Amino acid sequence: MDQNQTFDPKSRISILGCGWLGMPLAQELVQGGYSVKGSTTSEAKLAGMRQLGIVPFLINLHQPAPDLSDFLEADVLIVAIPSKNLDAFRYLIGAIEASAIRKVLFVSSTSVYPNVNGVVTEEAETNDSALAQIENLFRSNKAFQTTIVRFGGLFGYDRNPGRFFAEGRKIDNPEGFVNLIHRDDCLRIITRILEQNIWGKTLNACADAHPTRRAFYTREALKLGRKAPEFHEMPSTEYKIINSDKLKALLGYSFLYPDL
Repeated sequence: MDQNQTFDPKSRISILGCGWLGMPLAQELVQGGYSVKGSTTSEAKLAGMRQLGIVPFLINLHQPAPDLSDFLEADVLIVAIPSKNLDAFRYLIGAIEASAIRKVLFVSSTSVYPNVNGVVTEEAETNDSALAQIENLFRSNKAFQTTIVRFGGLFGYDRNPGRFFAEGRKIDNPEGFVNLIHRDDCLRIITRILEQNIWGKTLNACADAHPTRRAFYTREALKLGRKAPEFHEMPSTEYKIINSDKLKALLGYSFLYPDL
């Protein structure tokens, strides 16, 4: 499909994982005119999802052979679960192959990159983590196209960086750099990918500013009236600075919250 072609607003989207990121994403897509199915592992959330216009499914990939056939009756699957279970993802991919879905958006993390004490682009080597292996399962599959979005650390709303660390806990790598992204930017980026048909890509997504951990977490804690955090002073600093230029150029994207 031509990447410049406009995405059909009536397309059916299934979101695996309606949690902190997936639920507001589902709501936004419903409001945008999409037909949305969403999964949760909590039976208590089903009625609320239905009230929001989301067709709810109770799905736990860690259970033996869950039936995914109705859930995967869709045009696009968005995978937004934190699981690192390789066997569960192999099962999911087999179910996708047997479904009508040919477009997958996999929500990943910049944690796949090791600290290299420099700037990191999508061409950088990843570590040998379960998440990197799961990415490769999706990327190498020829039955469908996958775009992988590697988000920085997520913040916004009830996730306030000033509360990321308990008082009294020493923070490592104080001279390392922060790589974060606001949830509103995450939702907007995913929506842009759908609208612009950006498939078969791997994209970093992180705010433009990268203050030191010392400066950022001290400021955020003081803003909340908390004590300034303590830091574990280290003989050497390990860090990475995530570069999102590829995403900004490809999507024509400007961050809502570029300056932390």
